[in-house]
Amino acid sequence: MTAPTTHRSTARTAARRPRIDRDTALRLAATEYDRFAVQLRALGPEEWSRPTDCPAWDVRAMAGHVLGMAEMVATVRQFVTQNVVTARAGGGVDALTAHQVHREARLSPEELVARFASVAPRAVRGRRRLSRAIGRMAMPEEEVVGDRTERWAFGYLFDVVLTRDTWMHRVDIARATGRDLLLTADHDGVLVADVVAEWAERHGSPHRLRLTGPAGGTWTTGRGGPELELDAVEFCRVLSGRGTGEGLLAQQVPF
Repeated sequence: MTAPTTHRSTARTAARRPRIDRDTALRLAATEYDRFAVQLRALGPEEWSRPTDCPAWDVRAMAGHVLGMAEMVATVRQFVTQNVVTARAGGGVDALTAHQVHREARLSPEELVARFASVAPRAVRGRRRLSRAIGRMAMPEEEVVGDRTERWAFGYLFDVVLTRDTWMHRVDIARATGRDLLLTADHDGVLVADVVAEWAERHGSPHRLRLTGPAGGTWTTGRGGPELELDAVEFCRVLSGRGTGEGLLAQQVPF
């Protein structure tokens, strides 16, 4: 999970919650984990060291982070342990992801692939349990989105952000290796539509948006406003901070 580190102002007083229902969220999570596992299995030995759009991580480190995040939510014990370690390191997303990358660095690529395939179904079940138990509670730390800080409910993390995070890293790895990215309307299109809805709610301005590709679609909010057209994956990359956006595309969304 990646986030900018600039703190300027707080946008919301209420903790942000998921827009999509839990069953849909968990279906997306299960499919995304499956697709990420397939992607890892296809990597050749030389591809694990390719640089990615996250400058500090090569493909190997990125896969280690995704594995570590899946393991964190697979059991309550791992959830507590990783968060305690993160708190001792100063807290925050950067400390958590650094711990995950370091923790998984001892694994060979083959071990990492096998371990991810094993933990993925348990991660989905763990996210369901955690979301039911503490999903309505606000997370203890503020999160940074663009130039603002805000509170998230745990359910927003478990049901939404962790799937977006895995999805965006699947995009990162496809770009790093030059491999095709599997995209379908019934999975990626649903995920992108949720991103669009949150983006529109965050900026609150009229617009017409057309996203191209298998995960795309057309959305109109209000009358007037700019007409935007771009690839659906690139739209999400821009909103994640991986690309540069102007006007309404400067509004970031968590991934």
